[in-house]
Amino acid sequence: MSRDIQVQPLTAEAFAPFGDVLNCTGAPDKIINAGLCGRFHDRAQVDVDGRVGVSLFRSELRRLPCTLDLVERHPLGSQAFIPMSIDPFLVIVADTDLQPRAFITAPGEGINFHRGTWHGVLTPLSGPGLFAVIDRVSEGPNLEEHVFEEPYRVVDS
Repeated sequence: MSRDIQVQPLTAEAFAPFGDVLNCTGAPDKIINAGLCGRFHDRAQVDVDGRVGVSLFRSELRRLPCTLDLVERHPLGSQAFIPMSIDPFLVIVADTDLQPRAFITAPGEGINFHRGTWHGVLTPLSGPGLFAVIDRVSEGPNLEEHVFEEPYRVVDS
């Protein structure tokens, strides 16, 4: 029997223990490019041991409800996911007691997991997802996984 987790909207306050919400809310920090561009400056803390890289991830479409049977974390660095489309996606995190929570991003929002944050796999909900990922790319072990004995079921709120 699975346990249900209800998806909630992603807010900076609710997500703060797990990472940063990347968005363009409010006024830009600077206007640049002859007044044609607003810069929303320094929205995430990149925190890695080693070299930082920018990668592209292509992830398969998922639908709710979905099963959560595994979370992972990266003890040697933060990990940012920036969608390359305007589509929202599902973000699953877990606290140190491995109690999961599920969030849905607003259109165009990205996230940055703090170093060592337990999280679910990349989960686009509107079609195959393409994401820019900023994280540690150095050699050495930087992945821990936890498989739940009893899976959770992530459901729409």
